Amino acid sequence: MGKGSSPPQPRTLFAVRRLVLLTVLAALVPLVPAGAATLALTITPPPPTPVPVRCPVPAPATPLPSPSATSSASSSPAPPAPAPVPAPAASICSSPSPFPTALVTPTPSLQPPQVAARAAILEDLDTGEVLFSMHPDDRRPVASLTKLMTALLVLERTRATEMVTVGPDAAAQGAQILGVSELGLKLGEEIRVGQLLYALLLQSANDAAVALADHVSGSVTQFVADMAKEADRLGLHRTHFLSPNGLDDRGFTTARDLATISRLDFAIPLFEKIARTKFHDVPSPSGPPRHIQNRNVLLWLYPGAIGGKTGYTSAAGYCLMAAAERHGRGVVAVVLGEPSTLDAFDEAAALLDYGFHAFTEKTLVKEGKAFQSIPVGTQRIPVATGTTLRRLLPVQQAADVARTVEVSPGLVPPVAVGIRIGTVTFTAGGHVVGTVPLVVSGPPREGPREPSADPWWRRGLAAVAHFTVHAVASLFG
Repeated sequence: MGKGSSPPQPRTLFAVRRLVLLTVLAALVPLVPAGAATLALTITPPPPTPVPVRCPVPAPATPLPSPSATSSASSSPAPPAPAPVPAPAASICSSPSPFPTALVTPTPSLQPPQVAARAAILEDLDTGEVLFSMHPDDRRPVASLTKLMTALLVLERTRATEMVTVGPDAAAQGAQILGVSELGLKLGEEIRVGQLLYALLLQSANDAAVALADHVSGSVTQFVADMAKEADRLGLHRTHFLSPNGLDDRGFTTARDLATISRLDFAIPLFEKIARTKFHDVPSPSGPPRHIQNRNVLLWLYPGAIGGKTGYTSAAGYCLMAAAERHGRGVVAVVLGEPSTLDAFDEAAALLDYGFHAFTEKTLVKEGKAFQSIPVGTQRIPVATGTTLRRLLPVQQAADVARTVEVSPGLVPPVAVGIRIGTVTFTAGGHVVGTVPLVVSGPPREGPREPSADPWWRRGLAAVAHFTVHAVASLFG
């Protein structure tokens, strides 16, 4: 500082500092991570770049791009990552999905979670054993969950390699809003069944559903009739669809019937493979392939998720089928009529948690387990169980299982080996959890006569009389 200069006044110094601070803030505002913005509850098309992941599961092999990867290049250094926020009691996990990016579920417990859905069910994926239900047989429109039946028919009646020629009705449907629930099929386009199934189940493409219906049955009208026949064949008497894509809300089904359809779907390897897929490129008749993303965010958010299907119309509300596997067993949840897509994913995840946490798999009896022989006349018939019985039991009831043997009345010898002669019933918590047949396991063997129903004194007199007769006969015979 020169001799003739005077120190800056405090007010002037404050103004300079304020100007510098405002300039720095203005430069940093565009760098705020996009994830800090409030997520819209409505479904939107996928962004070009996923948002970052913050999950309590192993990190992916390759790092995900930062939120600023889609912004214009800047010479300014990236802002430091925000400090981690302590997780609340409920489980929260972030995702690269363009839809809900977090799950908020209650801490898993032995009690079923509260569900806001209009109808819901939770079943064992293999056996169909019901673990939770709420209005499971109420008939409801289910929007795009209808495509689960469409997929079942297509998988049963076609091969993935078959070529489909897109007709006018599918092309007209494909001309709707692209990238939302349409693949954008063109009239005369040739595309394989397998590619249309990816579009049907990942992007929920309505035009793919129409194209598949035309290919399988010749027309949408006939395909809807075939859907009705299939429902009747499967015993789904509370199901009646009126479109292959679920856009006609006059069609209906139930949570229980949808769980049955879903379990049949997952039993087909190609369905399970597609349902697990997060991203897929569908070939285009010209230009680059059509990139689609699975709308089931549980594939990102829920450890063990193996697939599912979303759906929404104003009449159906938000609907979701979700399945997961852990420790060698699977469960499937269906929630219908949820108030929001966030509720649908949260409550489906909570039901899956309940299925894994509150139930344990137990082998109640193995095939060939010998039981006490059954008296038939003067013979005793060896018996054993005809099948193995495994069940998911509530954890608190798994150690308290009772069994009851019932023998069919009117048995008379001879009784052939392998013939069913009774039933073994297992109960837990006062409820029947399963039955197995009781079968003849070997040849009969002689046994003691059945005890007489006469009183003791009559049997004694009969014995004395019998002895007297034989004694007299021996002396004077």
